This record gives sequence, structure tokens and C-alpha cells, in this order.
Amino acid sequence: MTVYRTLPLVTLLVAVPFAAAAQFGGMPGMPGGMPGGMPGFGGPPQAPPAVCQQLMALRDETQKHGIAIQKANQRKAPVQEACRLFKSYLSAEQKFLQGIEENARTCGVPPEVLKQVKESHAKASQIGKEVCEAAAQGPRPAGPSLSDALGTNPTLPSMTDGGSSKRGGTTFDTLNGNVLSR
Repeated sequence: MTVYRTLPLVTLLVAVPFAAAAQFGGMPGMPGGMPGGMPGFGGPPQAPPAVCQQLMALRDETQKHGIAIQKANQRKAPVQEACRLFKSYLSAEQKFLQGIEENARTCGVPPEVLKQVKESHAKASQIGKEVCEAAAQGPRPAGPSLSDALGTNPTLPSMTDGGSSKRGGTTFDTLNGNVLSR
């Protein structure tokens, strides 16, 4: 599978964890949390715990790397650059995944978000592996030309006899030669 056929899949892979991560909720002060703080209490909303803020920063960092891959795909970046971008994306996504695993309960992350991010990471890892393998192979050699495939060599007329053997070639040529050269 070519790199440019796999990169559009990345668009889907990059979008899924962020749509899922937007579902964080349940903790006071977190997106999707209870308005006005804790249920039954009329106090002001509390700031999210530091680990939750760090998790949201990891999410944003992963998203930034995913957008870089999308932009590289749009401008048809070289395979070597795509490999480098995938490595940084996968590294950021792995940190994000670990953060969700460690702090899901504290930050109110639903279990399906963790499942979606794990699936996305597995798919992105596979695509990243294919892209980096293609980058390691380097540029592909050009295939055989039509002459090579047909087993013929093109021959050009020789100009050693002063060009007198040349027949035809311009709009003004006739059976007896070029009208303009008379």
C-alpha cells in the first residue's frame, strides 16, 4: 500500500481520539461536569485537578501532531518526513493513552474513550510502521521504458550527410522538400 493511500486513513485515526476525548466529564470543573459544581451543592465550579489538566494538555499535544500529519498529507510531503511525523504522533499518543489509563477515574473519562484511543493507537501504529518501512526503502527505481518493454531501440536519422536524407517534418514540406528552403 502506498504512503499516499495510507495517509488519508490517518485523518480518520487522528479525529477519533479527539472526538472521544471531548467526552471527558463527570468531574467537577471538567468539560461535561455538573454545572455549578457538585450536584446538590450550589457552590462555584471547582478547577479540575492538576492530573486532569495535564491529561488535557497531552490530548492537545497529540492533536497538534495529528494535524501536522494531515497538513503533510495535503501537501504530499516526502515519505521520510511522514515517517518522522508519525513517530512524534505515536509518541504523543502513547503518553496520552498512559495518562488516560492512570487517571480515567479521577478525570471522569468514560471507559469507551480508553477503548477508542487504544484502537486508534493500534491502527496508527500499523500505518506508521508501513510509512516508515516505505521511507527506509528509499525512492523506487523507475520502471522500464516502453522501448525496453517492447525490446526495441529508437533510431534517429543521421545528420552526417548534411541533412539531405531528411524528409518531412514541418508544415511546409512537400514530396520534393521544403518549399521555403528553395
